[in-house]
Amino acid sequence: MNYTISFQERAKLSLEQLSKQSPVTLEMARNQVQKLKAQSKSENKKQRN
Repeated sequence: MNYTISFQERAKLSLEQLSKQSPVTLEMARNQVQKLKAQSKSENKKQRN
């Protein structure tokens, strides 16, 4: 792994990666949040002590 990369180079690479992803609509994001909320309310949730 190249650890000598500058912040500007890292930002450029991440923008390139983001541009390759498909866009997400607000409705898709809301559906994902609802799904995650439903999963987090599972009955088998571990109790913290």
